[in-house]
Amino acid sequence: MISIAAYLILSTFKLICGYLFASSALLADGFNNLTDIVASVAVLVGLRISRKPPDSDHAYGHFRAETVAALVASFIMAMVGIQVIIEAVRNLFERRESVPGLWSAGVAIVCALAMLGVYYYNRRLAVKINNSALMAAAKDNFSDAMVSIGAAVGIVGAQFGLPWMDPVAAFAVGLLICRTAWEIFRDSTYRLTDGFDENRLLDLRSTIERTPGVEGIKDMKARIHGNQVLVDVVVEVDAELTVMEGHEISDSIEERMHNKHNIMSVHVHVEPKS
Repeated sequence: MISIAAYLILSTFKLICGYLFASSALLADGFNNLTDIVASVAVLVGLRISRKPPDSDHAYGHFRAETVAALVASFIMAMVGIQVIIEAVRNLFERRESVPGLWSAGVAIVCALAMLGVYYYNRRLAVKINNSALMAAAKDNFSDAMVSIGAAVGIVGAQFGLPWMDPVAAFAVGLLICRTAWEIFRDSTYRLTDGFDENRLLDLRSTIERTPGVEGIKDMKARIHGNQVLVDVVVEVDAELTVMEGHEISDSIEERMHNKHNIMSVHVHVEPKS
C-alpha cells in the first residue's frame, strides 16, 4: 500500500512537471511509475487472493494467484515500455530545439530519493517476513530510483547544448521498463511451469540426507507455489524399521525443513533400502 501511494504521488508529480518543463525523460519516468502502480496493485490483489484457504477446487490453496497477477502486470508494463520507446524515437528524429527546464532535473532527483526510501522500507519488510513477492517489488523500487537519476542526467545534459540527450534518456527509460517486464514475465512463467533452482534443491537434499535414519534419497522434487515451496521426496530407510519408526523419520524431515528452510509442505514417501 505504501508503494502504491508513493507511485500515485510521484507519477502525478512527474507527469505534471514533465509537461510544464517539456521533458520527455521526466514524462517517460512518470509513465514508468504508472506501470508500477499496476504491478503493485496486481501483487496486492494476488497476495490477498493467495491468503484464501484451500477449497474443493483448490486443494493446494490459492498461492499461485500472486504469480498469475505478476504475469498479467508484465504484459501491461511491456506495452507501456514500447510506447515510451516509440515516443522517444519520434521526438529524437523531430529534432526539436526546445530544451527541458532545469527544474525537471531537480524533480527527478527528489523523486529518486523518495523512491529509495520506499525501497529500503520494502526491502526490510521483505526480509523480516521472508516474502519473495515483496522483495521483487522492492527491487523494482530500486530500479525506479535509478531510472529517475538517469532522467536527471539526460535533462542536465540537454542544458549544455545537447537537446538530444533528453529523448535518449527517455529511450533508455523505455528499455528499462521493457527489461523489468521481461524479468517479471520470465520469473512468473518459470514458477508457473514448476521450475526450481538446482542449487537450492541440492541444499534441501543435503538437509534431508543428514536426517538420522535416512539411508538414501531415491527421488526428490520441489516447486514454487506462490511464495511457498512444496517438496516431494522418496527416502530409503532400514527395511527392518517399524511403521512407527518410519513415521518418526518423516516427522523429523518435516521439522528440519521447516526450521532450517522455512518450508511448510514436505511430502515424504518412505521405502525400504534394498
